[in-house]
Amino acid sequence: MEDSKGISTPMIGGQQLAKAGTLFDDPTLYRSVVGALQYATITRPEIAFSVNKVSQFMCSPMEEHWKVVKRILRYLKGTIKHGLVFAPARSTSSFNLTAFTDADWAVDPNDRGSTSAACIYLGPNMVSWWSKKQLLVARSSTEAEYRALAQAVTEVLWIQSLLKELKVHLNTPIVLCDNQSTVALSHNPILHSRSKHMELDIFFVREKVISKALVVSHVPAQHQYANVLTKALSPKRFLFLCSKLNVADPSAMFHPLELVGGVLEKRLG
Repeated sequence: MEDSKGISTPMIGGQQLAKAGTLFDDPTLYRSVVGALQYATITRPEIAFSVNKVSQFMCSPMEEHWKVVKRILRYLKGTIKHGLVFAPARSTSSFNLTAFTDADWAVDPNDRGSTSAACIYLGPNMVSWWSKKQLLVARSSTEAEYRALAQAVTEVLWIQSLLKELKVHLNTPIVLCDNQSTVALSHNPILHSRSKHMELDIFFVREKVISKALVVSHVPAQHQYANVLTKALSPKRFLFLCSKLNVADPSAMFHPLELVGGVLEKRLG
């Protein structure tokens, strides 16, 4: 891989991985490399989905799965200087805590499992994210989205509790979802027979919404930042969402003080 060329995305857009195929001849190497990639997701959230997918075939990796692993390595080589960038927050009395949550329903061709994802921002910086396969098969896209929403709400409440202990002042947290049925269900006090199988998640989120502990709102799909954590995207869409996750090359960015200095120099010169 040392002589390989960099590539713009870790997976081909729309790519799905199946269990069938030709067995990879060195499963130990596969597990070792994928295990190392899991550490890379600590500072490279944009590869969380692709690493999660190849991690699902540790027991019996196929040649097709190994090709995806090599593509992830090529992507990392081409973006070796990239990382999660943190910016100073504005000097305000309270911080905003905002979560984007998304799910890709029945996407797994092997068992029709769904993928949950979320990214949580404290002010301008992303502080928590994940891409996970749901343990149970969802019978509708609303159910898959609601499970992802409930998981995101749990994480938001934990972060809120932690920051309160640290005496950090927060505005009411906002959780954004691109599924209108899920948003409506979180506000509707009536439990329908079609939603009884997920009533624990419904009551949990609804209780927090009614008590105004947080706000659940709709966000258009084109502004859903967690989308990059649920599926393989086209290069254009992938690069756009990477910038929203604050993944960039720090050396190519303007330092705030340098920018201010340049403006003053022009005005005084």
